[in-house]
Amino acid sequence: MQDANRVTTMLKAIGDPVRLEIVRQVAEVDELASQTLDQRLPVSKPTISYHIRTLVQAGLLSVRKEGRHFFYTLDRPALRELLDELRELAPELTPGQEPPAQVDAEEAVLLTW
Repeated sequence: MQDANRVTTMLKAIGDPVRLEIVRQVAEVDELASQTLDQRLPVSKPTISYHIRTLVQAGLLSVRKEGRHFFYTLDRPALRELLDELRELAPELTPGQEPPAQVDAEEAVLLTW
């Protein structure tokens, strides 16, 4: 159950468009300065801080402080854990593999009888 709570928390954290964008930007580099997010995101600094705090609490980001500056790093093992959990839901959907054929709705109704 602990893993389910952790996965749920991570999914909620990246469920917000601003937080997902933060994760995307941090994922592009090893470490991202807070000033970079301030310049790139169309939201206020307090809003960015709120979203960063949510991502840190979810275990997706870590923060390093140097003087008055903050630097963010993506916790790649945590993200990998999340992806592994999602793959367990649909193991046939591995990267590079075609998804299974879809059954049309009429046929699905007939199959349930």
